[in-house]
Amino acid sequence: MTTQKVDVLLVGGGVMSATLGTLLSKLDPSLSIAMVERLDHVAHESTDGWNNAGTGHAGYCELNYTAENEHGVVDIERALSINANFEISLQLWSYLVERGELPSPSEFINTTPHMSFVWGEDNVAFLRQRHEKMSAHHLFKEMEFSDDPSVLKEWMPLVMAGRNPDEKVAATRVKHGSDVDFGSLTRNLVKQLQKHEKFSLLVNHEVDDFEHARDGSWFVRINDRKTKKATTVRAKFVFLGAGGGALPLLQESGIDEANGYGGFPVSGQWLVCKDPKIVSQHHAKVYGKAAIGAPPMSVPHLDTRIINGEPALLFGPFAGFTTKFLKKGSKLDLLKSVSISNMLPMMSVGINNMDLTKYLISEVRQSHSDRVASLRDYFPECKDSDWTLADAGQRVQIIKKDDQGRGKLEFGTELVASKDGSLAALLGASPGASVAVQAMIEVLERCFADKMKSGWDKRLKEMIPSYGQLLKRDPELLAVTRERTLRTLQLNQD
Repeated sequence: MTTQKVDVLLVGGGVMSATLGTLLSKLDPSLSIAMVERLDHVAHESTDGWNNAGTGHAGYCELNYTAENEHGVVDIERALSINANFEISLQLWSYLVERGELPSPSEFINTTPHMSFVWGEDNVAFLRQRHEKMSAHHLFKEMEFSDDPSVLKEWMPLVMAGRNPDEKVAATRVKHGSDVDFGSLTRNLVKQLQKHEKFSLLVNHEVDDFEHARDGSWFVRINDRKTKKATTVRAKFVFLGAGGGALPLLQESGIDEANGYGGFPVSGQWLVCKDPKIVSQHHAKVYGKAAIGAPPMSVPHLDTRIINGEPALLFGPFAGFTTKFLKKGSKLDLLKSVSISNMLPMMSVGINNMDLTKYLISEVRQSHSDRVASLRDYFPECKDSDWTLADAGQRVQIIKKDDQGRGKLEFGTELVASKDGSLAALLGASPGASVAVQAMIEVLERCFADKMKSGWDKRLKEMIPSYGQLLKRDPELLAVTRERTLRTLQLNQD
């Protein structure tokens, strides 16, 4: 068995690992970095274009980011944070485009207006209040609202065609929303990393064992899935960015911080239309309200998608349940993830989330006609024959202990790091890829704190000019930042 020494080991070939690798290679080109991917090429699981919504999550249209409290008051705080974090991603991508290290923006990001659409008096009142609060903040000042059917017909003709004229409807729009092909983005980031002499990529390789050395480094055993030969990598720092596969790897690492974490896997499917006559009539991401009991990731939306340069329409997602943690994983993933430390939290979540369980069962039982019937809320004149069903990627929602030691289900992303900063893992789902840059900055701040204080912070600010400042509190900084990113990434609509 051979042993390779590296400074950084990235486990998983998705957008998180690619982003962290990119940042580290810029901050210190002398670092030796290895990336391990279990499939035969990178960005093939959740990061792949067909395995996620492709929404540049900025809080513009996602109604689950602006929940109502028990008094009917809309809280926009989460949307503000997500929007500011997405701006961080746009800044790094702009920096790389300007330096010729990413291709033409249209190869990975395209302008796609973000809209929220509702019907019924109560929902219209909710959307109006949401717009009033959001548009008053500089992050969302471009947001438009209308409850005029003639205006909405101009914004989204497919959605309004054939609709009952007496139905009360409303929508909001932000014209510079985006559709992101995270698969293309990630492949280009990794392609650029491969130009570095000290970067190595191992595909068709799988991590299966960890040993923490006394000096803080990690011995990580990696198996070649084709030859079955094992290799040991000794790494000073390990990042687990393996999507749904990050949880079992985190558990395998044995760090104390992993105790109590569990996972709730949720699968998804899309209705897909590639008929040019239909696709050409819709250019937007139109989000509605989630059904009662549905997980936030199941908010229905009718989306323009451009994946590998090919336009299409997607509707969904339709959730389902599986015991796999990865699309190309094992049906034993969930069972193997159960341990003494997380058994109680996982059982508690199962008992206390019966609405979610019932919802998932009802989703699985739907026929093609049932799914198209749901689509008619957003496209009244659609035909069953124009749409086909496609599998989306796997998501593993976080289960963690609450203050009473029981379990709670988290719908978001969370960074878990060892006390000594030698290993970190990113768990969870939405907003996921859209805030990858901010998530990886958190890895740098927690696991490379000394280096950040001794020069990395200044280099990072060259890539991300707003670093160290709060965009949600600085209208002038946002104006300068947004003007540059929209121009560089060709997202302007004027």
